[in-house]
Amino acid sequence: MSKNEKLEEPRHWAADWALNILILLFGTSMLVQAFVVPTASMENTILIGDHMFVDKLAYSPASAVGKALLPYQEPKRGDVIVFRYPLKISENYVKRVIGIPGDHIKIINKQLYINGKPVDEKYKQHIRGEVVPYLDNFPAEPFFRIDQSALDMLRDNVKDGELVVPAESYFAMGDNRDNSADSRFWGFVPRENIVGKPLIVWWSYDAPTQDWVGFDLSHFVDVGLHFFTKTRWDRTLRFVKAQPIGY
Repeated sequence: MSKNEKLEEPRHWAADWALNILILLFGTSMLVQAFVVPTASMENTILIGDHMFVDKLAYSPASAVGKALLPYQEPKRGDVIVFRYPLKISENYVKRVIGIPGDHIKIINKQLYINGKPVDEKYKQHIRGEVVPYLDNFPAEPFFRIDQSALDMLRDNVKDGELVVPAESYFAMGDNRDNSADSRFWGFVPRENIVGKPLIVWWSYDAPTQDWVGFDLSHFVDVGLHFFTKTRWDRTLRFVKAQPIGY
């Protein structure tokens, strides 16, 4: 090997690593996004402490050009989506799409109806046995305080006792129906707010909500001490699958 070849070898190595880093940075910002779930609203489908990769190319962007050039799809009933919380877009929420534009939605004694037909929701859970007004019989007059956006939704989009989902909007709920702040409380998810869909749980760690919201020093100490015992190994590399809603 010549002297020049010896000099070129580390240069090629550095260039290859630089290219790999650029691809990684581009991929994590443009293609996928890491996301940790801090609440129990999607149990038992998604747990507190699930760390997921979110596919940001899953759904068609709002522009006609993007739809024509890239093989995207529209959100479907039963898809699990990550979206910017309409009341504070700096926060990301994860819920399940229940209603798409044009759907007529109602809930009677915990039973969901879409377009007049009952839906078998195998993914949902109720942690309370009793029927709670508004939550379990929807739409209705709320007996507790909800956001103005939800009041506007009820005022402008209820027809004959059913909620009608308007264009470019989605009705989303958590699978843990009795413990989920969802569209019943703050209104529709605008199409433009949808970030993507979860692909896979790459790590799941058993810690309470405050650990994932605050990220103080005690959380890192806990992970260091209990990484092997509190990691949910059975959830590692588990795919997050949609549950098509048929009726």
